[in-house]
Amino acid sequence: MAETEDVKKLFTDAREGFSPAQLELGMCYLRGSSVVKGYAEAVKWFRKAAEQDNRDAQYELALALLDGCGIAKNETEAVKWLHKVAVAEPRHPAGQFLLGCCYDNGIGVAKDEAKAVKWWRKAAENGFMKAQFALGVCYREGAGVEQDETEAVKWFIPAAEKGFPLQQYNLALCYANGWGVAKDHAEAVKWFRKAAEPKCVIRSQLQYVAAAQYNLALCYSNGWGVNQDYAEAVKWFRRASEQACFEARRAISAFVK
Repeated sequence: MAETEDVKKLFTDAREGFSPAQLELGMCYLRGSSVVKGYAEAVKWFRKAAEQDNRDAQYELALALLDGCGIAKNETEAVKWLHKVAVAEPRHPAGQFLLGCCYDNGIGVAKDEAKAVKWWRKAAENGFMKAQFALGVCYREGAGVEQDETEAVKWFIPAAEKGFPLQQYNLALCYANGWGVAKDHAEAVKWFRKAAEPKCVIRSQLQYVAAAQYNLALCYSNGWGVNQDYAEAVKWFRRASEQACFEARRAISAFVK
Protein backbone atom coordinates (compact mmCIF):
# COMPACT_ATOMS: atom_id res chain seq x y z
CA MET A 1 0.00 0.00 0.00
CA ALA A 2 1.43 3.34 -1.03
CA GLU A 3 2.46 5.60 1.80
CA THR A 4 0.94 9.08 1.96
CA GLU A 5 2.93 11.99 3.35
CA ASP A 6 0.96 11.75 6.59
CA VAL A 7 1.79 8.08 6.98
CA LYS A 8 5.46 8.72 6.21
CA LYS A 9 5.54 11.36 8.93
CA LEU A 10 3.78 8.97 11.32
CA PHE A 11 6.45 6.34 10.67
CA THR A 12 9.20 8.92 11.18
CA ASP A 13 7.74 10.15 14.47
CA ALA A 14 7.15 6.59 15.70
CA ARG A 15 10.69 5.50 14.87
CA GLU A 16 12.03 8.54 16.69
CA GLY A 17 10.26 7.36 19.85
CA PHE A 18 7.20 9.66 19.98
CA SER A 19 4.72 7.49 21.88
CA PRO A 20 1.47 9.05 20.53
CA ALA A 21 2.75 8.32 17.01
CA GLN A 22 3.67 4.77 18.03
CA LEU A 23 0.17 4.26 19.41
CA GLU A 24 -1.43 5.70 16.29
CA LEU A 25 0.75 3.57 14.03
CA GLY A 26 -0.21 0.50 16.05
CA MET A 27 -3.88 1.37 15.56
CA CYS A 28 -3.28 1.73 11.81
CA TYR A 29 -1.86 -1.79 11.67
CA LEU A 30 -4.67 -3.09 13.86
CA ARG A 31 -7.36 -1.67 11.56
CA GLY A 32 -5.54 -1.87 8.24
CA SER A 33 -5.80 1.88 7.86
CA SER A 34 -3.27 3.30 5.35
CA VAL A 35 -1.09 0.20 5.90
CA VAL A 36 -1.55 -3.54 5.38
CA LYS A 37 -3.32 -4.95 8.44
CA GLY A 38 -0.92 -6.80 10.70
CA TYR A 39 -1.64 -7.69 14.33
CA ALA A 40 1.96 -8.58 15.21
CA GLU A 41 3.15 -5.25 13.82
CA ALA A 42 0.41 -3.45 15.76
CA VAL A 43 1.51 -5.13 18.99
CA LYS A 44 5.13 -4.17 18.30
CA TRP A 45 4.22 -0.49 18.23
CA PHE A 46 1.80 -0.75 21.14
CA ARG A 47 4.60 -2.21 23.27
CA LYS A 48 7.04 0.54 22.32
CA ALA A 49 4.50 3.19 23.36
CA ALA A 50 3.42 1.21 26.44
CA GLU A 51 6.99 1.08 27.69
CA GLN A 52 6.95 4.89 27.63
CA ASP A 53 3.88 4.90 29.90
CA ASN A 54 1.38 5.68 27.17
CA ARG A 55 -1.79 4.49 28.93
CA ASP A 56 -3.87 3.91 25.81
CA ALA A 57 -1.06 1.82 24.35
CA GLN A 58 -0.81 -0.16 27.58
CA TYR A 59 -4.53 -0.85 27.34
CA GLU A 60 -4.29 -1.98 23.71
CA LEU A 61 -1.32 -4.20 24.58
CA ALA A 62 -3.29 -5.74 27.43
CA LEU A 63 -6.18 -6.49 25.08
CA ALA A 64 -3.81 -8.18 22.65
CA LEU A 65 -2.28 -10.26 25.43
CA LEU A 66 -5.69 -11.32 26.72
CA ASP A 67 -6.88 -12.36 23.26
CA GLY A 68 -3.59 -13.73 21.94
CA CYS A 69 -3.95 -11.37 19.00
CA GLY A 70 -0.61 -10.73 17.27
CA ILE A 71 1.22 -12.09 20.30
CA ALA A 72 1.23 -15.21 22.45
CA LYS A 73 -1.64 -15.14 24.94
CA ASN A 74 -0.38 -14.10 28.37
CA GLU A 75 -3.08 -13.21 30.87
CA THR A 76 -0.66 -12.54 33.71
CA GLU A 77 1.25 -9.95 31.69
CA ALA A 78 -2.04 -8.46 30.51
CA VAL A 79 -3.10 -7.86 34.12
CA LYS A 80 0.29 -6.25 34.82
CA TRP A 81 -0.36 -3.67 32.12
CA LEU A 82 -3.97 -3.18 33.20
CA HIS A 83 -2.82 -2.33 36.71
CA LYS A 84 -0.64 0.42 35.26
CA VAL A 85 -3.58 1.71 33.24
CA ALA A 86 -6.05 1.52 36.13
CA VAL A 87 -4.04 3.72 38.50
CA ALA A 88 -3.09 6.24 35.81
CA GLU A 89 -4.05 9.88 35.66
CA PRO A 90 -6.12 11.01 33.88
CA ARG A 91 -8.60 8.26 34.63
CA HIS A 92 -8.88 5.33 32.24
CA PRO A 93 -12.29 3.80 33.09
CA ALA A 94 -12.14 1.17 30.32
CA GLY A 95 -8.91 -0.14 31.82
CA GLN A 96 -10.38 -0.09 35.32
CA PHE A 97 -13.44 -1.99 34.14
CA LEU A 98 -11.39 -4.63 32.34
CA LEU A 99 -9.16 -5.10 35.36
CA GLY A 100 -12.29 -5.65 37.43
CA CYS A 101 -13.41 -8.28 34.93
CA CYS A 102 -10.07 -10.07 35.31
CA TYR A 103 -10.50 -10.22 39.08
CA ASP A 104 -14.13 -11.29 38.75
CA ASN A 105 -13.27 -14.18 36.45
CA GLY A 106 -9.81 -15.09 37.76
CA ILE A 107 -8.12 -14.19 34.49
CA GLY A 108 -4.37 -13.72 34.98
CA VAL A 109 -4.91 -13.22 38.69
CA ALA A 110 -6.61 -15.05 41.57
CA LYS A 111 -10.37 -14.63 41.51
CA ASP A 112 -11.36 -11.90 43.97
CA GLU A 113 -14.88 -10.46 43.84
CA ALA A 114 -14.08 -7.69 46.33
CA LYS A 115 -11.24 -6.42 44.12
CA ALA A 116 -13.53 -6.68 41.09
CA VAL A 117 -15.99 -4.42 42.90
CA LYS A 118 -13.18 -2.01 43.79
CA TRP A 119 -12.16 -1.49 40.17
CA TRP A 120 -15.70 -1.49 38.81
CA ARG A 121 -16.61 1.20 41.33
CA LYS A 122 -13.75 3.39 40.15
CA ALA A 123 -14.82 2.96 36.52
CA ALA A 124 -18.49 3.47 37.42
CA GLU A 125 -17.71 6.70 39.23
CA ASN A 126 -16.05 7.85 36.01
CA GLY A 127 -19.29 7.20 34.10
CA PHE A 128 -18.36 3.90 32.43
CA MET A 129 -21.70 2.25 31.65
CA LYS A 130 -20.59 -1.39 31.74
CA ALA A 131 -19.01 -0.83 35.14
CA GLN A 132 -22.12 0.90 36.47
CA PHE A 133 -24.22 -2.09 35.47
CA ALA A 134 -21.70 -4.63 36.79
CA LEU A 135 -21.53 -2.79 40.11
CA GLY A 136 -25.31 -2.78 40.31
CA VAL A 137 -25.39 -6.54 39.73
CA CYS A 138 -22.82 -7.02 42.51
CA TYR A 139 -25.01 -5.10 44.96
CA ARG A 140 -28.13 -6.97 43.87
CA GLU A 141 -26.48 -10.38 44.27
CA GLY A 142 -24.18 -9.57 47.19
CA ALA A 143 -21.09 -10.52 45.18
CA GLY A 144 -17.94 -8.95 46.63
CA VAL A 145 -20.04 -6.50 48.60
CA GLU A 146 -22.92 -6.62 51.08
CA GLN A 147 -26.21 -7.15 49.27
CA ASP A 148 -28.13 -3.91 48.86
CA GLU A 149 -30.90 -3.73 46.25
CA THR A 150 -31.37 0.00 46.75
CA GLU A 151 -27.71 0.63 46.00
CA ALA A 152 -28.03 -1.70 43.01
CA VAL A 153 -30.79 0.43 41.49
CA LYS A 154 -28.71 3.55 42.14
CA TRP A 155 -26.14 2.19 39.66
CA PHE A 156 -28.64 0.61 37.28
CA ILE A 157 -30.27 3.99 36.58
CA PRO A 158 -27.25 5.82 35.07
CA ALA A 159 -26.35 2.64 33.15
CA ALA A 160 -29.87 2.44 31.68
CA GLU A 161 -29.79 6.11 30.76
CA LYS A 162 -26.88 5.38 28.40
CA GLY A 163 -29.43 3.77 26.08
CA PHE A 164 -28.69 0.03 25.86
CA PRO A 165 -31.48 -2.63 26.01
CA LEU A 166 -29.86 -4.94 28.59
CA GLN A 167 -29.53 -2.15 31.15
CA GLN A 168 -32.93 -0.64 30.36
CA TYR A 169 -34.70 -4.00 30.55
CA ASN A 170 -33.00 -4.79 33.85
CA LEU A 171 -34.11 -1.45 35.36
CA ALA A 172 -37.65 -2.03 34.10
CA LEU A 173 -37.72 -5.35 35.99
CA CYS A 174 -36.67 -3.53 39.16
CA TYR A 175 -39.63 -1.15 38.89
CA ALA A 176 -42.02 -3.92 37.87
CA ASN A 177 -41.09 -6.11 40.84
CA GLY A 178 -40.15 -3.52 43.44
CA TRP A 179 -36.52 -4.64 43.63
CA GLY A 180 -34.62 -1.92 45.49
CA VAL A 181 -37.22 0.68 44.56
CA ALA A 182 -40.94 1.23 45.10
CA LYS A 183 -42.98 -0.84 42.66
CA ASP A 184 -44.03 1.43 39.81
CA HIS A 185 -45.65 -0.16 36.76
CA ALA A 186 -45.74 3.10 34.83
CA GLU A 187 -41.98 3.53 35.28
CA ALA A 188 -41.49 -0.11 34.34
CA VAL A 189 -43.44 0.46 31.11
CA LYS A 190 -41.27 3.48 30.35
CA TRP A 191 -38.08 1.41 30.53
CA PHE A 192 -39.56 -1.65 28.83
CA ARG A 193 -40.52 0.62 25.94
CA LYS A 194 -37.04 2.12 25.71
CA ALA A 195 -35.49 -1.34 25.59
CA ALA A 196 -38.13 -2.55 23.14
CA GLU A 197 -37.42 0.27 20.67
CA PRO A 198 -33.63 0.70 20.65
CA LYS A 199 -32.09 3.19 18.24
CA CYS A 200 -29.36 0.67 17.58
CA VAL A 201 -28.53 -2.69 19.10
CA ILE A 202 -25.75 -5.25 18.92
CA ARG A 203 -26.59 -8.90 18.26
CA SER A 204 -25.78 -10.00 21.82
CA GLN A 205 -28.54 -7.72 23.17
CA LEU A 206 -31.34 -8.83 20.84
CA GLN A 207 -32.65 -11.22 23.48
CA TYR A 208 -33.22 -8.29 25.85
CA VAL A 209 -35.04 -6.35 23.15
CA ALA A 210 -37.36 -9.35 22.66
CA ALA A 211 -37.84 -9.77 26.41
CA ALA A 212 -38.71 -6.08 26.76
CA GLN A 213 -41.19 -6.33 23.87
CA TYR A 214 -42.80 -9.37 25.49
CA ASN A 215 -43.08 -7.67 28.88
CA LEU A 216 -44.44 -4.50 27.30
CA ALA A 217 -47.10 -6.66 25.64
CA LEU A 218 -47.96 -8.17 29.03
CA CYS A 219 -48.35 -4.66 30.46
CA TYR A 220 -50.83 -3.74 27.72
CA SER A 221 -52.62 -7.07 28.06
CA ASN A 222 -53.10 -6.67 31.81
CA GLY A 223 -53.31 -2.88 32.10
CA TRP A 224 -50.13 -2.62 34.17
CA GLY A 225 -48.91 0.97 34.06
CA VAL A 226 -50.90 1.67 30.87
CA ASN A 227 -54.52 1.49 29.76
CA GLN A 228 -55.44 -2.07 28.85
CA ASP A 229 -55.18 -2.40 25.08
CA TYR A 230 -55.31 -5.85 23.49
CA ALA A 231 -54.47 -4.58 20.01
CA GLU A 232 -51.31 -2.96 21.36
CA ALA A 233 -50.53 -6.12 23.31
CA VAL A 234 -50.77 -8.24 20.16
CA LYS A 235 -48.55 -5.75 18.31
CA TRP A 236 -45.78 -6.17 20.87
CA PHE A 237 -46.27 -9.93 21.16
CA ARG A 238 -45.79 -10.11 17.38
CA ARG A 239 -42.62 -8.03 17.51
CA ALA A 240 -41.22 -10.21 20.28
CA SER A 241 -42.20 -13.30 18.30
CA GLU A 242 -40.19 -12.01 15.34
CA GLN A 243 -37.15 -12.11 17.65
CA ALA A 244 -37.79 -15.83 18.34
CA CYS A 245 -39.49 -15.26 21.69
CA PHE A 246 -41.49 -18.48 22.04
CA GLU A 247 -43.53 -17.19 24.98
CA ALA A 248 -44.75 -14.40 22.72
CA ARG A 249 -45.76 -16.90 20.03
CA ARG A 250 -47.84 -18.83 22.54
CA ALA A 251 -49.40 -15.60 23.82
CA ILE A 252 -50.45 -14.56 20.32
CA SER A 253 -52.39 -17.79 19.88
CA ALA A 254 -54.47 -16.87 22.95
CA PHE A 255 -55.50 -13.60 21.31
CA VAL A 256 -55.77 -14.67 17.68
CA LYS A 257 -57.96 -17.76 17.18
